[in-house]
Amino acid sequence: MRTILLIDDDEACRLPAAELLRRDHWNVIEAEDGGSGLDLAVKSRPDVILCDLLMPRVNGYQVCRAVREHLELRHTKIIVVTGRDYASDRKSAEEAGADGYIVKPLEIPKLKELLDRLLPEPTPPVGTPEPVATNGADDQGALVRFWGVRGSIPSPGQPTVFFGGNTSCVELRTAGHIIILDAGSGIRPLGLSLLEEFPNDPMDLTLLITHTHWDHIQGFPFFTPAYVPGFEITIWGAELFGKDLRSVFRGQLDRDYFPVQMEDMTSSLDFRHLPANPIKVGGVEVWWEYSQHPGATVGYKINVDGFKIAWVPDNEFLQGYAGDPRAITRDHSLVTPYRKIIQFLSDVDVLIHEAQYTPEEYPSKIGWGHSSVSNACILMKFAGVRRWIITHHDPSHDDIFLEKKLAMTRQILRDLGHECQVSNAYDGLVEYLK
Repeated sequence: MRTILLIDDDEACRLPAAELLRRDHWNVIEAEDGGSGLDLAVKSRPDVILCDLLMPRVNGYQVCRAVREHLELRHTKIIVVTGRDYASDRKSAEEAGADGYIVKPLEIPKLKELLDRLLPEPTPPVGTPEPVATNGADDQGALVRFWGVRGSIPSPGQPTVFFGGNTSCVELRTAGHIIILDAGSGIRPLGLSLLEEFPNDPMDLTLLITHTHWDHIQGFPFFTPAYVPGFEITIWGAELFGKDLRSVFRGQLDRDYFPVQMEDMTSSLDFRHLPANPIKVGGVEVWWEYSQHPGATVGYKINVDGFKIAWVPDNEFLQGYAGDPRAITRDHSLVTPYRKIIQFLSDVDVLIHEAQYTPEEYPSKIGWGHSSVSNACILMKFAGVRRWIITHHDPSHDDIFLEKKLAMTRQILRDLGHECQVSNAYDGLVEYLK
């Protein structure tokens, strides 16, 4: 049975269509807005998405673009259903990634004809053996899942409902091991998810800390696996310029700040300072390099069977430069202090990196430890990055602003003559590393 996801805020259109499709032996999933529809699309990976065009907050064009940026949804077909019959709207939908366009009222025979054309029944070759069932983890391979994409402070609320409001935390699953990148407020829902998924199976976890600023460790006291006997959690971080790593984590559990102390964490906690490159974690190699940010801050590069993904959420590339990005060449004197980080990132397949400020915002933020959009684009060009996921969104940037900033980023990359697939990270985003 094939799966179709209906995204429409108008129940009068959505419910009858869902009923007719179920009668036609479709597995139908429904969403009443674009944001929840995208969440369902990532979780269920439907064969087809049937999407209204004009919806509040996240419209059909945004849904199309977001789906097309997901590697795991690359085979999903998108059909726009709308009451607007304009050539310009059809063209815009096609450019956003739609495979089909139907004008309301929805006529099921026309829809079935389009579905048959987009999803022809496969004809297996003679003699093809039956597929062998395997578990989902083996099929999907390694993956990264984003649990927190904000910088500085959590920013929940309606204006950030799509991209999310949790601070930095990413989960990497590979070779039967779970690596966690930073412990912002996003680590709380990650911990709850792990306990729900593995209720009777404590495991070894590795937590890689880029630095100990509040937005990268503030969720750790709420990480429930830390309170469960049997979990073994190894926390890696750079040797700090002041306290040691354990002391920093213990400090946020001080009785003056929190009713629970580290002694109440009944898991096994092992704090380690990063040694010389590389380190072995869960069967993979992890490399690290200092980034441009106040304090002992590093970025990580993880080699998963030859596929390299880097996590650099805090990095003020070309600190102080607010000019035209096209004026900076590789041999420019401003680039010299950053050659190590450029080299570090030059062989990655996916880079998760910030671009916190617009060019207009950056002059008043110089020295805060974060890149402007234009300077981050220069880094992508010099390092030869082909897949960039932008994270560490400013807490003052709402969903609409982040969409506009992403369009600006793509334009700057085009102006620099650098081809790079770029998208914004959001809470719940899953990327498979294949």
